[in-house]
Formats: sequence, C-alpha cells, structure tokens
Amino acid sequence: MASTHTWDHLTHDMREELNDLTHFSTIDANRQGRVALWATLTALPLVWGLDMLFGVLTDKWTSYLAVWADNFLPGNADDAVMWIGIITVAIAALVAFAPHFGGDVLGVWLCLLAINLFSVDGVAHLAVGMLALGFCSFAMARMVRGDHIREA
Repeated sequence: MASTHTWDHLTHDMREELNDLTHFSTIDANRQGRVALWATLTALPLVWGLDMLFGVLTDKWTSYLAVWADNFLPGNADDAVMWIGIITVAIAALVAFAPHFGGDVLGVWLCLLAINLFSVDGVAHLAVGMLALGFCSFAMARMVRGDHIREA
C-alpha cells in the first residue's frame, strides 16, 4: 500500500509539472520560475548523459575526466564516461519524477562533477558553471518541498 502511494505521489509531481509547463503563461511568476528550473534541470542532464553514451555533441568526454578520477574509477576512461553518463541519465529521470528529492541528488552529483573539472587543466570555468547548476538544483528542490508543505 505504501509503495503504491509513493508511486502515485511521484507521478503526481511529474504530471503537475508537465501541466504547468503546457500552461506556462497562466501560472504565477514563482511557479514559472520553479517549472523553468525543473524543465532545465531535467533536460540538461538528460542531454549530457545521452551524449556521454552516444557522442553526438562531442566524442571527447574522456578529456574532461581528471587523472585521479580515472585512476579511482574501475576500467578505463571510456568506461568511466559511460558510467557517468548512465548515472546522469538516471538522475535526470529522478528529477523529472521526483524533483523534491531528485534536485538534491542532482546538486550533489553536479558538485562532484565540478570537483573533477577543477582538477582538469583549462576547464575551471566549466567547473564554476557546474557548481552554479548544482546550487540551482538545491534551490529547486527546496522550492518544490516548500510547495508541498503549503499544499498539505
């Protein structure tokens, strides 16, 4: 019974967000901001993760992997990028279905990826952007939880 309730709650979140996205101009500004964050923080990790797996936008993902991270992760750099891509796609799905929880998971993941990027020569600017997206993920999750508290 509890698992059914949880699944209904998760799918309700996604249905609500999709409904707001289709009626974007009719919702209030606060909700527009949250929905825009939700859509962005679902789409970007999904695109990144799929690109890590299929290499449509770039096939040089291994050049963004720090030496220490490559040594830490099992397999070679290509294997590491594949697993990072799979995890990123899974987190994107979590954000889509459960933004109140997925936003925090994505925030932690983006901060970890930023730490890796700070260790790669010449891409610190990407790491700063990754940190900014991580903090936006935390903010989105907090806003969603605030909405749930007000609705209860």
